[in-house]
Amino acid sequence: MTSKIDIKHLNLFYGDKQALFNVSLKIPAFQTTALIGPSGCGKSSFLRCLNRMNDIVPNAHIEGKVLLDKEDIYVSSVDVVELRTRVGMVFQKPNPFPRSIYENVAYGPRIHSLFKNKSELDEIVELSLKRAALWEEVRDRLHQPATRLSGGQQQRLCIARAIAVNPEVILMDEPCSALDPIATAKIEELIDELREKFTLIIVTHNLQQAARVSQQTAFFHSGYLVETGETGALFTMPQDEKTQGYITGRYG
Repeated sequence: MTSKIDIKHLNLFYGDKQALFNVSLKIPAFQTTALIGPSGCGKSSFLRCLNRMNDIVPNAHIEGKVLLDKEDIYVSSVDVVELRTRVGMVFQKPNPFPRSIYENVAYGPRIHSLFKNKSELDEIVELSLKRAALWEEVRDRLHQPATRLSGGQQQRLCIARAIAVNPEVILMDEPCSALDPIATAKIEELIDELREKFTLIIVTHNLQQAARVSQQTAFFHSGYLVETGETGALFTMPQDEKTQGYITGRYG
């Protein structure tokens, strides 16, 4: 199994406070890896290390390595803007830009000059919306404000925006936590389809969701990666009693 991202002995500090301790994890290509664990255990902090979002946090620094296709993303020669096109991110709350649906999706391709003419840009927008399972719902109102969409549609628009620059990896930080069950089911279906083309990493508090959408699960606790494994095996036969306690609901 090919690793898309290989994290080696990662330590993350915010000033004097250490948030992650010696985390090593391989992220397989074209699979969905779920990150689970109690609130404040370091899941989202870990996720933000994978596209250097922690760079914008004052006094944050890391030790260790994050290898994307065997190349360390933290060496000084790495172009962070280019890195974030390769490793896209979808946040907890849908955050469409205050522009039209079309312009939300076209934003990344415009910045990175990924098209030669208007018809090519139209194609990128259409394909991205189709991949995000949103095209049929918005094809007749592409030039209306994105803020008029429902919460679930806005989140799928944010996914379309992330994939419009053709990333290799998509990070999702609790993408369904602000959504109703029907919208959540659509996003989960979408995650399943997207892994044919992308490598996905999702932070979720919902253990049933992790079981449904992921092939690999990593359990974090108090800044440590306690256990990782094939999702079915980790949920049915966890090797560590902390994992067992979390999965069976003894603490959370």
